[in-house]
Amino acid sequence: MEVLKPTGLSSASLEIPDKGDGSDCTGIFSGNLSVDLSEGSKWNISRSGFCGMRSKKFDGFIDLDGYDAIALRLKGDGRCYISTIYTENWVNSPGQAEDNSWQVFVFAPKDNWYIAKIPLSRYLPTWRGNVIDVEMEMNPGRVLGMSLSVNAEGGAVGAKSGAGDFRVEIDWIKALRLP
Repeated sequence: MEVLKPTGLSSASLEIPDKGDGSDCTGIFSGNLSVDLSEGSKWNISRSGFCGMRSKKFDGFIDLDGYDAIALRLKGDGRCYISTIYTENWVNSPGQAEDNSWQVFVFAPKDNWYIAKIPLSRYLPTWRGNVIDVEMEMNPGRVLGMSLSVNAEGGAVGAKSGAGDFRVEIDWIKALRLP
């Protein structure tokens, strides 16, 4: 099991249990969201209640140009998770070395496997988790990485929110061509 570096007082892990029979395994992203801030920390933390996992930067690019959507098969806890696609920075301006990030909420129903099909057009440009108001289109031909994260607050109406434990199983992630 790999334990991710915690930010603030929240904690998370990504576990890929070995079934022992050579079959594909699901990943389990779980942990605890804390909205508390540590006192006397050397870090200037003003918000809390967030955990995420991110792929390593791909060697080259993944080309999703011929696809319309991302599909995830998952089983969750009734929370909304955030799917992020990172693309090459088109701006390349001084001081802007970060990749472009595109995010969308994904609801993970409690205790039932669910296939979420998310059109690429639903992903919104973001910076540090905030939607930015710019006229920009994703370049699906230059995908550098992906991530899945969770916030204590926000998401779909009726979704579980707040501090506490979270858990989502991810069976697979695929690119789709929609009819």
